[in-house]
Order: sequence, then C-alpha cells, then structure tokens
Amino acid sequence: MFRRLLTPRPCRSAATGLLALTAFYGGAALASSSSSSDGHSHPSNVAVSISAPLWQFLSSTSELFLRDFTLPSLFSSPPGGFFTRYSSTSPLPDSNSYREPLGKNRNDAPCCPGCLGRNSIAEAAAAAGPAVVNISVVQGLYGPMFGKSIGSGTIIDPDGTILTCAHCVADFHSMRRVSKGKVGVTLQDGREFEGIVVNADFLSDIAVVKIQSKTPLPAAKLGSSSKLRPGDWVIALGCPLSLQNTITSGIVSDLGLGGVRREYLQTDCAINEGNSGGPLVNLDGEVVGVNIMKVAAADGLSFAVPIDSVIKIVEQFRKNGRVVRPWLGLKMLDLNEMKIAQFKEKDASFPDVVKGVLVPVVTPGSPADRAGFRPGDVVVEFDGKPVGGIKEIVDTMEDQVGKPLKVLVKRANNKSVALTVVPEEADIDR
Repeated sequence: MFRRLLTPRPCRSAATGLLALTAFYGGAALASSSSSSDGHSHPSNVAVSISAPLWQFLSSTSELFLRDFTLPSLFSSPPGGFFTRYSSTSPLPDSNSYREPLGKNRNDAPCCPGCLGRNSIAEAAAAAGPAVVNISVVQGLYGPMFGKSIGSGTIIDPDGTILTCAHCVADFHSMRRVSKGKVGVTLQDGREFEGIVVNADFLSDIAVVKIQSKTPLPAAKLGSSSKLRPGDWVIALGCPLSLQNTITSGIVSDLGLGGVRREYLQTDCAINEGNSGGPLVNLDGEVVGVNIMKVAAADGLSFAVPIDSVIKIVEQFRKNGRVVRPWLGLKMLDLNEMKIAQFKEKDASFPDVVKGVLVPVVTPGSPADRAGFRPGDVVVEFDGKPVGGIKEIVDTMEDQVGKPLKVLVKRANNKSVALTVVPEEADIDR
C-alpha cells in the first residue's frame, strides 16, 4: 500500500497519501476554506489535525518517505493533547519545483571524508589529470629509429620536474642504463617538449625527467601513502597506448610485500601498457604512489611505489646523485604478541619481549656477522632508539654508510648483548 504512495510526483500524491494514512490510523481531520468577503478567489487555507498515533508514525518514518510527501515542515510535535494544527495561505508547489539541478542533490556528496560519492572519482581525476603526461623514448642504432618505449609521468613541480618509471626511460640494450635517446613529453593540452633524464634508480624503478617551459606547468599535489589503509579507494591515471588521461579505479589491497626489500602498494586498478609511471591518487586528487607494474598472470593485481618512498628517493637524487642503500646482511622478521607467544611455545628460552625484530639468518662475512649478530637475536634497540619493526631500522639507517651504529639485542634466557655494526653500501646485484 505505502509503496504506491511513493510516486515520482510527490506533491500530487501528498494529499492522496495523507488521506490514506488518515483512513488507516484514524483521528485526523482536514478542513479548507477559499471564500472571502470581497468575492474574489484566493488560495485555499488548509488545516490539518492529526492524532497522536498518526503523528508518532510520521515522526518515525524514514527521511525518504517524509521527503517524498513534502511534509518535513508540515507537522510539528503536539505541544499537548492529541491534535496539532497547521495552516497555510500558500498554494501547493508545482511538482517541477521539487526537482533539484543535476549534480547539486545532497545525495551526490559523500556522507563523510574519505567516502565515495557520485562525483568523487571524476573530481579526483580532474584534480590530478592535467599534470599527467605521456613519456616516449625513441631509440636508434647508428642513427635510424628502431624502437620506441611509451610510458606515463606526473609533473610534480611547475618548473617541469616529472616523476616516472626507470624502465620507461631505460636503454633497450641494458635495463640498468638510462637511454641516450630523446625523451618526448606530451601534455594533456597537446603541447610537446623534449626532456632529459635527471636521474634513475632501477631497483625502485623510479626516475626523474625534466622539461623546460616558459610558463608554469600544471603540477599534481603530493599526498601521504602512510595514511592509506587496506580498502581505501585509489585511482590510476596514465597514457597507455598514447591515449590521453586514461582512468581506472580500485582499492588498496595491501601496503607492502613481506620479505621483499622494496615497498609496494598493491591495488586492483587496471594497469595497461603505457600506464607505468603514471600517478596513483587518492579521492582528494593527491598522488599517493607511482604505478610501476602489473602481474601478467593475475587479473586485477598491480603495484605502485608509495609516494613516501618516492620522496626519499628524490631527496637522495638531490643529495647524493643516486640512491645509497645501507646493507647489514640480516634477514629480519617483525614480531607481535601472537608470534612471540608461538615462539615461546616452541622454545621456553625465547626472550621475554613485547615487540622487536627477530633475526632468523645472518649472512656470513656481512657487516652484521662481523658485529657479532647471531640467528635468533631479537633487536630491541637500534642507534639508541626502541625498535618496533623493520621499517624503523630502515628509516634510522637512511643513507648512513660507514657510520657505527649501536644495537641492543636479546638472546635466549633474556640475555642482553650490546653490539656495534657498520653498514656497507648495498650491491644491487647481490
């Protein structure tokens, strides 16, 4: 019965619906008057009296139901007794006046920050889209062109600084060497520039390209990947196959790959050929990652380098001209309460710790081996700071090579041992 009352023409159905509800609940009365002493026609006065049971029903009805009956301001809570009264000298509005302009309906907006609204993806793409560029490298052998690699990039500074993937600007003969060919950069507005590769790090697959422009260029805003959570919406932008501003969306599936030296963001955004180097953005249109690859054997599985890591790489480019990675020679495992309990079940002598990093393997001849690390050690302090996870050790070392670092470890039966380790620069071929 009530479903029929919710028609697309709410104002016309209001009176019918009200009469139906009155008949169902009883105790309501309608009165109208249009006569006047001057004999002219005037808008009708409408008086509505409602019983308490009917008022209780209307008050508890969903917002949608009340909105479709255009009654939110028609009824008010009875100040006393069983009835209330409402009078109006205004005619009922035309049904067309109820409709709101497209895009301005309150249902178009997200219900809370971070929620997905009707226009959330479009607005995020519009914010970052103008800064997305096409990257092409023409490669030749003794002059003639024989190949062309295509990728994407993101302008991160109006001066023409562009983030992209190292493999997009790599030489065809060696994927660990930057191409000597011309780097073509095409903007969304069609302008074309010739760029140079400022630097590239092939382990992280991040490169910086620079172009010169007489006017400031559109630049994307950088966000923070540390604020992402599994399940957050993200958008991948790029120029695959030379198409402009291709957009795919998905969610963050994972915030890292355990046991792998590099950090990744795993998403289910479609990353097609040519999308590498393009930005991964959040719903605010901020860059939170650089798309680097997809897994060919698995649909809906792609990876991006977190923007927090990219920023550190770019800082090292400026400071050292390359990325310096300290190496200790340790395999490490983050500990939590459940893992600690499991280890203590297997071995009662396992140290009594609340958190820390377990060292299951020490590489022979490594800096850690020379410092006296042993398999089974639990690192609880590194460079004088408490350790809760591997990331804290990596962040503490940064690019410090050759600097002695104090380490406190706990061994079986809660034996504490102080060690001093001197990191070496990592060999990326190791």
